[in-house]
Amino acid sequence: MARKRVVLGIMAASGLLAMPVTPAAAQAGAPQAAQAAPAAPAPDPDLKAARIQKKLEMTLGADFGGAWIERGSGRSAEVVVATTDAAESAAIVKAGATPKVVKYDARDLTSVQARLNRHAKSAPDGVTAWYVDPESNRVVVKASSRAAVQRFVKASGAEAGAVEYVHSAAKPRPMYDIVGGERYWTPSAGCSVAFSVDGGYITAGHCGGTGETTSGANQVAQGRFGGSSFPGDDYAWVDTNSQWTPTAKVNRWNGTYQTINGAVEAPVGTRVCRSGSTTNTQIWCGQILQRGATVRYAEGTVTGLIRTNICADPGDSGGALFTEDGQAQGITSGGSGSCRDGHGSGDEMYFQPVGEVLQILARQGRELVTSGDGGPGPDPGSCTGHQTTATGSLSSGASAYQPDGSYYRSTSSGAHTACLDGPDGTDFDLYLQKWSGSSWQTVAESTSPTPDENVSYNGTAGYYRYRVHSYSGSGEYTLGFSRP
Repeated sequence: MARKRVVLGIMAASGLLAMPVTPAAAQAGAPQAAQAAPAAPAPDPDLKAARIQKKLEMTLGADFGGAWIERGSGRSAEVVVATTDAAESAAIVKAGATPKVVKYDARDLTSVQARLNRHAKSAPDGVTAWYVDPESNRVVVKASSRAAVQRFVKASGAEAGAVEYVHSAAKPRPMYDIVGGERYWTPSAGCSVAFSVDGGYITAGHCGGTGETTSGANQVAQGRFGGSSFPGDDYAWVDTNSQWTPTAKVNRWNGTYQTINGAVEAPVGTRVCRSGSTTNTQIWCGQILQRGATVRYAEGTVTGLIRTNICADPGDSGGALFTEDGQAQGITSGGSGSCRDGHGSGDEMYFQPVGEVLQILARQGRELVTSGDGGPGPDPGSCTGHQTTATGSLSSGASAYQPDGSYYRSTSSGAHTACLDGPDGTDFDLYLQKWSGSSWQTVAESTSPTPDENVSYNGTAGYYRYRVHSYSGSGEYTLGFSRP
């Protein structure tokens, strides 16, 4: 959905394609042998895992117990999907995953975590974080003692058997001087930029309140916080002045830059990297360990965070978390440990997912600046050129039917084509359904882990409709479709 904007002064490295030299003897008129087509790139295991997880979560429904990636040597990766019904194992294997039968389904564990969230203020001092862990099929509560966890669980009324105690002496705190790519300053603290958006950038909410001014690393006046949320969430955005130009870059601190290509949510187990201005000697990488984690800082509880095994130091707050293919994932919030030992083993860091703040900015007509962004111009994802255009708005998990909540009639056979343009940072899906005489049957679908989808189907005469579904995220969409 992002507009294409040319970013001046940025040049991506590329290989050179040399013209083949033909021997003189072969130029006498003999036909030239066709060059072999280049081998297709190997499928991305993380993207494959995201598709499998998404498909099985919808197929298994209440029996879905979560999914994660188990990595072997090299880039090999195995997708494991948990289910509460052993009879679903064959379907999981058929989808390309390894089944694991568990006691609690994902909804059970989410409900337990929600109950703990509601009682966060009464948690004992030793309790620091809790999150759903699909691998252990429990809600993990990190604390300095088992007794503290037991008191917390009992007070909340959550099922004790669904909770696992993990000892931790860490004291998570917001890192007011943490990475986000490049350094910026407020009157009281230094933080880092996460990712550029139209007219500014996003960062951590604990770095500054709405209206607070900022300056760049060079101490030149930069802008002010246009919005901020902390605790509860930990995001903010800064509106910059005309002296500052947003780009799609994140500093890798080795003379190169990571290009940001989008904000597709990556599943648990995905390899991710973090960039910041305090730990600016290298890029620090690890894995997404959990999503939806809750952390209890001294300043208040923050929910819905990404938990990783990546280190950070004070001064890195607000920094960028991204996948190796340049998908924006999170904003550095806080954690424990340090990068000073050079490897950060045993550390953990929590990140605010970028989706929520991007959705807020989308309602202002602002988007994440990505590699294709380049100023005003036609939007390649705008889904123009179709016979019919429909618009609507969805909340996460909801569906809508088009056209106008009804259906259309096709009186002849031919191609049904459609294009869905959803908001950045979300995952919207598109289904074409046909009336069988007694029920609606899905005849074509497009369910990539992105906001934009395309469907093409050759069908006979009959009644049809489109189902637009939000797998994750909220916002407005445009659907363009044509019929025979």
